Amino acid sequence: MKLLEGLRLEIGYTEKDVVNAIAKKCKIQVKDIKRYEIIKESIDARRKPDVYYNLNVAFDTDHKLDNLKDIDVSHAGIVRQNINYNGARPIVVGFGPAGMMMALKLAKSGLNPIVIEQGDSVDERKLKIDKFWQKGTLDTFSNVHFGEGGAGTFSDGKLNSNVSNEYCKIVTNEFIIHGAPKEIFYKSKPHIGTDNLVHMVKNIRNDVITSGGEVRFRTRLIDILIDNGMVYGITVQNEKAEIETIESNTVILAVGHSAKNVFDELKQKNIAMEQKPFAIGVRIEQSQEDINMSQYGIKDDRLPAADYKLVEHLDNGRSVFTFCMCPGGVVVASSSQEGTIVTNGMSYFARDGRNANSAILVNVTPEDFKSDDVLAGFDMINKYEKAAFDIAGKSYYAPCQTVGSFLNVAWDKDKVIEATYRPGVEFKDLSQCLPDFVVESIRNALPKFEKKIKNFAKPENLLIAVESRSSCPVKIVRDANLSTSVKGLFAIGEGAGYAGGIMSSAQDGLKVADRVIDYMLSNKNA
Repeated sequence: MKLLEGLRLEIGYTEKDVVNAIAKKCKIQVKDIKRYEIIKESIDARRKPDVYYNLNVAFDTDHKLDNLKDIDVSHAGIVRQNINYNGARPIVVGFGPAGMMMALKLAKSGLNPIVIEQGDSVDERKLKIDKFWQKGTLDTFSNVHFGEGGAGTFSDGKLNSNVSNEYCKIVTNEFIIHGAPKEIFYKSKPHIGTDNLVHMVKNIRNDVITSGGEVRFRTRLIDILIDNGMVYGITVQNEKAEIETIESNTVILAVGHSAKNVFDELKQKNIAMEQKPFAIGVRIEQSQEDINMSQYGIKDDRLPAADYKLVEHLDNGRSVFTFCMCPGGVVVASSSQEGTIVTNGMSYFARDGRNANSAILVNVTPEDFKSDDVLAGFDMINKYEKAAFDIAGKSYYAPCQTVGSFLNVAWDKDKVIEATYRPGVEFKDLSQCLPDFVVESIRNALPKFEKKIKNFAKPENLLIAVESRSSCPVKIVRDANLSTSVKGLFAIGEGAGYAGGIMSSAQDGLKVADRVIDYMLSNKNA
């Protein structure tokens, strides 16, 4: 197919408009275009209110167009193969994006993985989460962070990644094969939406099972079995408190960034880990209409809910940045431990909610931990999550403050944004549940953000605390073969410290899967 870049289309363009634009640009007849496929679509609002779409398209034609590059548009997922292997089944601990892609690759290779997931299947998990949001009843095994699909399932489902490679293409195609919207292939800022994610992760699980894998929910890792520097299995406990040992010389940890009990186990086993920077802050909630007008300069219902991404490098040496912006979304309760408050953001695919929200985060370095303990970052996070719980009344209501109150400027109580966070919010002084340097940094950054996006820091907007789970404060050391310091024990995804988000975690799962297979084949008699 031929690649045509920089095709300009008006808001609300149709398929007919695309074909006509291709024909006009290439000086050929519409009838000469056999088929076309959008490769990339983005909105250009640099000269607002003149807003339009930019498209790159691939198309077939018999006309000779030497000025256009050829492009191979393929949509292949994981290649099925039957590897000749009769050793112990590999064990995957965790079924988030990294664990799902790892398990799918192993299953489609004929290696029959066993997946251990401490949370529920996604349908059961959703019921537990809804109960928490409505009544404040927390299940510490199954919540926004733990369960089928991982933390990303109850989010906006953004697929942003700073890496574009063959693994990225395979992951995207697998997501589409299993039910994600086809537009994630070409949108410049693709997202799946939590409503689509719920169905997609179920389809991936079913594919793992029909391909020879096994998935066990409500089953928690309690011990990693190691002898002479080599893993030989794990011990697990199910919801009935029954304990079982599963033997294997290949164990893959895909536990996510919040499984503190697993990191405690790794520390006890002297498995090499390092402290890692992370970030902490708040969620800001704004009118989506305000954001749309600022970003587009026009009101047009045919345009999608606008997003943004901001960063400020302050004189105090800190960076303040927005993260996981959720257009038309809601702020959600995301606690995984009793007596803590954790916030996150979520959008459905339509992104049609009245409010926008995003995290406003400040970088935290290991020097801020004030300890050489490799898990000191977890202790710091827990300190402020507990403080948020305490000051808001110990009921899983989140502490909240208007931007005006936070900045000590005038604000109109009759125009305050209505919080979407459930079970509810309590208006408190957020300096009581955040480090001083975070409070200072956000106060310095908000007026600067306001200069970039009008009404970003409107005094009646809300700040909800505490956002503390954007990344893991620990990195599990991996060698050149992507293994941990214990032979046969691999660690992948966000919890391992090598990814940040759905796409990068899924890519890491696939990349390490290739090394896992190599290891299994070379150690099948071990």
